[in-house]
Amino acid sequence: MAALHCAPRMYFRCFRLLAGMLCLAQAAPAIAACDSGAIYLTFDTGSQSQAQLVADTLKKHHIKATFFMANEKTVNGDYTLDPAWAPFWKGLLADGHAFGTHTFDHVYWQRDLPGGKFSVKPQFGANAGRSLTWTAPQYCAELNRVAERFHELTGGQIDHFWRAPGGKVSPALLAAGASCGYVHAGWSPAGFSGDELPSEKWPNALLLQRAVNGLKDGDIVMAHLGIWSRKDAWAPAVLEPLINGLERKGFCFATLRDRPDFKRYAVQ
Repeated sequence: MAALHCAPRMYFRCFRLLAGMLCLAQAAPAIAACDSGAIYLTFDTGSQSQAQLVADTLKKHHIKATFFMANEKTVNGDYTLDPAWAPFWKGLLADGHAFGTHTFDHVYWQRDLPGGKFSVKPQFGANAGRSLTWTAPQYCAELNRVAERFHELTGGQIDHFWRAPGGKVSPALLAAGASCGYVHAGWSPAGFSGDELPSEKWPNALLLQRAVNGLKDGDIVMAHLGIWSRKDAWAPAVLEPLINGLERKGFCFATLRDRPDFKRYAVQ
């Protein structure tokens, strides 16, 4: 039976099936990385058309991921942080996943303004589509709205991770997030899943090949729980083959709680 060798230099939960053997670290509570290192799967809210498929696939493979939440309109006609979605979020919480804020109304940063202010445009909510001028404390309040709603829905807490819609930030905006205790989580170049690109130009087979061949130790992968515009949905075709392909290459998976530069922002 083949042996699975785990590198002692990193510490996080690692579950990998190899020739019927489950690799577990000897020292609790951390589990060492597998041969090729760690990949960090992250998912942003979206149309939620693939939400349950993503959750089920991660559970099947014993993988923990990080979810960034905004209150976005779903294929059900409701919103991702409505009470109807409480069972979904509670299930992910019970499964041991990590959570961060994606701004409550999916608020896009547009540009910095004098006096430490920002021009922003919410995609949802009462001010959807309007350009607003916010201060750093107002932006922090928007980040915290997600934390408050998540606690109302699940009784749990999000980690102090933040992802700006579209990944659009500035040094001043990053400083604003840091002022209220949040670290921004972007994604690695190879970790851009492409699930929001036109499927006619970017077929799933190409996106899968690019990810499997390009991802390396420590990379953050970003995908969504469903995209309105993409005709050929990414998750059903790519997620499980991507997991299988990366596991065959010796990678394990972990939440951002276990990434060295994010650990101190995790809620224990």
